[in-house]
Amino acid sequence: MLQFQIIFNPTSASELAKMPKELQLNILGEFRGLPQEILSTDLEHFGKLERHGKALHRFRLGDYRIYFERHPLGIVVHRILSKNTLKDFLFRSSLPTGEDAALESNPKFWELIEGSKTKSS
Repeated sequence: MLQFQIIFNPTSASELAKMPKELQLNILGEFRGLPQEILSTDLEHFGKLERHGKALHRFRLGDYRIYFERHPLGIVVHRILSKNTLKDFLFRSSLPTGEDAALESNPKFWELIEGSKTKSS
């Protein structure tokens, strides 16, 4: 059986660490079935955002949205956002289209996702 890793970048690890321990355990527990889903499908039932040939997927987990991409070892988690935070982002941005399409075309969302790269450099 192939090893499957869930890799948290510095930003997503920090977001997870700020949550209450019970919520952290709940979120991590929900990842149990994720490897089978990711390895056995083409991720069609996950939200998908694309930019410059890079695909980012959205996994809904209760009140949270987890943004990740495939990696040869498993997945890399980029952000863990409360749905309320995402709603606030969409409201402030006045985006009239669907969630994935609106985010995909908004450069501010990609700055949010890629912000951890500049912080950790």
